[in-house]
Amino acid sequence: MRPLRRPRVPAVLVAVTAAAAGLLFATSASTAAGTDLRAGRRLQLAELISRERGRLGEQERSAAVLRDAVVAGTRAAAARDGRVAAEELNGAGAALAAGTIAVSGPALTVSLDDAPPGTTSSDPDDLVVHQQDVQAVVNALWAGGAEAMTLMGQRVISTSAVRCVGNTVVLHGQVYGPPFVVTAIGDRTAMRTALDLEPGVELFRRYVDRFGLGFAVTAGDDVQLPGYDGPLELPSVRR
Repeated sequence: MRPLRRPRVPAVLVAVTAAAAGLLFATSASTAAGTDLRAGRRLQLAELISRERGRLGEQERSAAVLRDAVVAGTRAAAARDGRVAAEELNGAGAALAAGTIAVSGPALTVSLDDAPPGTTSSDPDDLVVHQQDVQAVVNALWAGGAEAMTLMGQRVISTSAVRCVGNTVVLHGQVYGPPFVVTAIGDRTAMRTALDLEPGVELFRRYVDRFGLGFAVTAGDDVQLPGYDGPLELPSVRR
């Protein structure tokens, strides 16, 4: 029995493959003209993101105008019809619970920031605010009885999701950099106590002491929080 051997590649096939590879390299070099082709793709992506953000902003402004028109029309109708006025009153209660109307009252504001420039650590993650740090503050304030809340000036509602991308936070499609500011209306004493008892906040404060990250809590007597004006539908889940 002859020993098994790997089949040899014919010399002609090797030559054809080498010629095709050479042609491919030459075409790529000619197309690039001495530049990085990937850079062009990155630039196109950046332009696309910028353009879509602009379109989103325009749509949000148009939606705000339409909402204002609906509110004005409803109020005018309520002034003429008692049934409309009663339904508007019921709707106001639901809007308050949903967080879609502006509110005011005594509040706490919590600010979290990265370590100052020049601070060093063996792990760069020690020097920045993470999603879990912001989420710990948000959870603590809710646990302390917060009645309404904003993050970076945007109203936080039951369907809001705080996501971290690098050292930025994404909320309702908007990207924010540090410092991250959370404001909550409610019993300030109860909310301060909840912050002190939250393990995630306690852990973040250790990094504040060690690496100089920013953490500040301030009180306000009559703070205005805007209503949420984005879509209320939950995103559909494809199966």
